[in-house]
Amino acid sequence: MSKRDCLVANDWICGEYVRSRSQELIDATVEHVAITASSVAIGVAVALPLALLARRWRFLAAPILGVTTVLYSIPSLAMFSLLLPFFGLSASLVVTGLVLYSLTILVRNILAGLQAVPDEAREAAKGMGYGPLRLLWEVELPLALPALLAGVRITTVSTVALTTVGAIVDYGGLGTLILDGLDTQFKAQVLTASALCVALAIAADLLLLALQRLLTPWTRAHRIRPGRFARKAGAANSVAKVAEPV
Repeated sequence: MSKRDCLVANDWICGEYVRSRSQELIDATVEHVAITASSVAIGVAVALPLALLARRWRFLAAPILGVTTVLYSIPSLAMFSLLLPFFGLSASLVVTGLVLYSLTILVRNILAGLQAVPDEAREAAKGMGYGPLRLLWEVELPLALPALLAGVRITTVSTVALTTVGAIVDYGGLGTLILDGLDTQFKAQVLTASALCVALAIAADLLLLALQRLLTPWTRAHRIRPGRFARKAGAANSVAKVAEPV
């Protein structure tokens, strides 16, 4: 069967579809990445002050976490419908919905990271004359970075998946191709767009994992060091046993 025949036969795997629709696939992927990146970036910008409020005034923690959890529980179709009067059929509608979904993970992780900062580190910084803002940016946020980046990774992968739902308003990136393919029973388009969506999620997770390892080298050192100490201790014990008098 020739390459052209796979389109006629409506095969699931069709190289001719990828070749002939390559620009369409690229445009959809770029839109998918742009919506995902914008949603996560805005989500972090909104979640950080909310987490700081919850950390500063403890009585606000439960309401903030409760509201973000309720937002996450709203079905995506209902969420977009509720936002439709404010944003119309636009990319802003999809981005706003995805930002609201991202808050439940981001706020919890940022708050957990800030609460895990040792009091000794804060007291030492205050003793060196650090003010509240400098303490936050130079001490607390760097120490909370592992938890923050872990939240960003989870949020990014889930946002890549949720972006496809934006296809219902024609701003879903690869999701638009998937929906169109389902409507027309175009198998190659459905499979190719779905595979690209999965590949995008995996690539984003690996990229953020590499960034997390680059920005938080002390977490790797903390994991490696006990093993080294254990080996050294074991060697020392062995030498001591050999040196013991009979």
